Amino acid sequence: MSAKNLKHSYMTRGTRRTVVTLAGLTWLVAAGPLRAQAGEGQVSLPTGTQAPDAALQDLEGNDVKLLDYAAGKPTLIEFWASWCEQCEALQPEIDEVVADYGEQVNVVAVAVAVAQSLRRVRRHAEAHGAEYPYLWDADGAAVRAYSATTTSIVVILDAEGKVAYTGVGPDQDLVGAVTGILSAQQAGED
Repeated sequence: MSAKNLKHSYMTRGTRRTVVTLAGLTWLVAAGPLRAQAGEGQVSLPTGTQAPDAALQDLEGNDVKLLDYAAGKPTLIEFWASWCEQCEALQPEIDEVVADYGEQVNVVAVAVAVAQSLRRVRRHAEAHGAEYPYLWDADGAAVRAYSATTTSIVVILDAEGKVAYTGVGPDQDLVGAVTGILSAQQAGED
């Protein structure tokens, strides 16, 4: 019996169609959550959640707390890596937030301890003239606390320390998000 005839004897046309359909459905189910995470508002912690603290290190190796960098102002936190192309693509947006709102908003990069060292993060920050702090998440405390399952996740906290925005990837409108958070804050003060 030839291989072609053997194939047909074990799998009828209807069976092959069912297998192909099931494979397609499996792919859609698996890919669906990945597509849903792209952009804004669908990753990390739910909006309105009180931001958790996490023990990190500054680039000199000193122990610090993440929320110490968020005191009293809205704060943009990016989960970042030196090798992350999406983080690099997002950088101009973060730079614009710093340039436009640097006095009103804190910006912090949380360097994940995946495929990079503290030394590599320090060199990157120095080479790029970082205008905001980079913190080292040596044991993944912030990653776990914020459910940051990938790099280029951004969480913006309001002045009260509650999650006001989440997003992932290079297509986030961080300037618009910060503008909205500051407008809401100002409206609440009036």
